[in-house]
Amino acid sequence: MRIFTYSQEMPRSTSSAPARTQPPAGWGRPTEQPAAVVRRTGTTAPEAGVDVIALGRRVRHLRKAAGLTLDDLGAAVGAAASQLSLIENGKREPKLSLLQQLAGALGVGVDALLGAEPPSRRAALEIELERYQRSPLYENLNLPKIRVSSRLPLDVLESQLGLLRELERKMNEQVATPEEARRANGELRRMMRERGNYFPEYEAEAQKVLAQVGYTSGPLSQHTISDIATHLGFTLYHVGDLPHSTRSVTDLKNRRIYLTHNQRSDHDPRSVLLQALGHYVLGHETPRSYGDFLAQRVATNYFAAALLLPEKATVEFLQRAKAAKEISVEDLRDSFAVSYETAAHRFTNLATQHLGLTTHFQKTHQSGIIYKAYENDGVNFPMDHTGAIEGQPSCKAWTSRAVFDVPDKFSSYSQYTDTVTGTFWCTARTERSASGEFSLSIGVPYQHVKWFRGRETTARAVSRCPDPDCCRRPPMELSDHWAGYAWPSARAHSHLLAAMPPGAFPGVDETEVYSFLEAHSGA
Repeated sequence: MRIFTYSQEMPRSTSSAPARTQPPAGWGRPTEQPAAVVRRTGTTAPEAGVDVIALGRRVRHLRKAAGLTLDDLGAAVGAAASQLSLIENGKREPKLSLLQQLAGALGVGVDALLGAEPPSRRAALEIELERYQRSPLYENLNLPKIRVSSRLPLDVLESQLGLLRELERKMNEQVATPEEARRANGELRRMMRERGNYFPEYEAEAQKVLAQVGYTSGPLSQHTISDIATHLGFTLYHVGDLPHSTRSVTDLKNRRIYLTHNQRSDHDPRSVLLQALGHYVLGHETPRSYGDFLAQRVATNYFAAALLLPEKATVEFLQRAKAAKEISVEDLRDSFAVSYETAAHRFTNLATQHLGLTTHFQKTHQSGIIYKAYENDGVNFPMDHTGAIEGQPSCKAWTSRAVFDVPDKFSSYSQYTDTVTGTFWCTARTERSASGEFSLSIGVPYQHVKWFRGRETTARAVSRCPDPDCCRRPPMELSDHWAGYAWPSARAHSHLLAAMPPGAFPGVDETEVYSFLEAHSGA
């Protein structure tokens, strides 16, 4: 059974999934290649360039099948036997002219030599072992290499591969740490910054889907979203026993999407469904790493937002607001009937590409810890050595922290903040969820504030972070009075002690999901 599970919330300190030993499952059927070939190359030779190891084994197989020695083949193509030996051992890539001569001498087409399918099971095993022995993993072991030849007994070949596969799995478990997750998140954010958080490929897919169901304008209704699901071939089921670690489950065998009928969810049910459909529309396969998992999350969140706030209509709305110098996230939220967080995210997608505005966004817990962040305007977000912002404490002087102390929770709070990288204007508001109270803030450099409503605020603060004397180190008078006389008992967060998630979808209990699908498959 092939499934896609969508985790309830982005894990704050979970791990990368260990490498799977079976071919990856996903929205499309796995390619019919040996699992190890798919895992290491990620594509077939014609797309990724000549796979010299596979090519060499194919040449050797065809040569022996034709009853030719290296000298015989060399004489036929005008090449030295030593040169052909290097090719067969995957240590040299032949020129196109020699490749054509080899194909002719062996009675096959060039495509046959470059094919993705190994000529035999043994050849597939030899290719896999050769790849392992050339990988960084094997190099770091500083072990002698086994000469992969026809004289190597099959049982030795299989035994060696079994050991290397298990070693790779163990090594992947070791690197599946919170640090690896934060590093992957930092790399993804750098890519988003370079693109201005704008992805035209996802915009195009969203527009295509909207056109196919006849959407014209206005907020995306539940009825229209149901039409989208039907058009894509899925049936929707609202259930009361959705696995606790998920917010939707897609059964690809029976083309069903299961959603909760609990109306108290922190998430817009429209977004949850559209994100689930996004995995299908965007052709996602089972993530092979935490980086893949996060990238897919960004893609489906973007896809869902591009459906809820279509690019053309949203840009026109924002351009009118800019012309009137009245850009407001609240107005964007109300016009398209979405959450404030969705409207803020969508603004970051379109602000740089269509309005020429650099910006930043953050979602901060009432404890001061940053849960989500994006910037391309030079704001000095705190980050660790991996480049990760999530999990870091936001400066107490910033708007994202100051808003928690504002009595008026109905209106947005705006503030200017002088930082070490310049002055920024930010607008923020707070929202409650099952995980506590959060602030959601959008900010821009001082030169862009003239386009926004709320620029007239007189609230101003100074942040000297990352200087620890700004807000992380207690004031001297307090330290002198209490240092050595305070012993707080820290609140333990259970997720810090939890075992690393074992599956491809961090935070999801796959046994629970499979049991759920089995129970509902006959419904």
